[in-house]
Amino acid sequence: MKTFRDIQFHPSMGGNLKSITKFDNGFEISVIAGEFAYSAPRENNLDPDFFSEFEVAVFNDEGEFTREFFPKDHMDDVMGWQDRGQINALMLLIQSKK
Repeated sequence: MKTFRDIQFHPSMGGNLKSITKFDNGFEISVIAGEFAYSAPRENNLDPDFFSEFEVAVFNDEGEFTREFFPKDHMDDVMGWQDRGQINALMLLIQSKK
């Protein structure tokens, strides 16, 4: 099973960090951080350890946003300010889907 430690971040435009992690079941999780992301802090930095919280999105096997793994009352395609533990839990939930 993949966890937050398996995420490989890459520099994005303007000093942001971004990542896409693919799972065997076809789902993907996007984890980003930086000045224009729902992260803490909302500053640009290329070191993932600089951030305590990240913005996440999940895509289905057709590459479309899905809220399937988000809380039922969550109405946005992304969830902001997710810490490493919350991201690990989300990643495990996604991977449990057959």
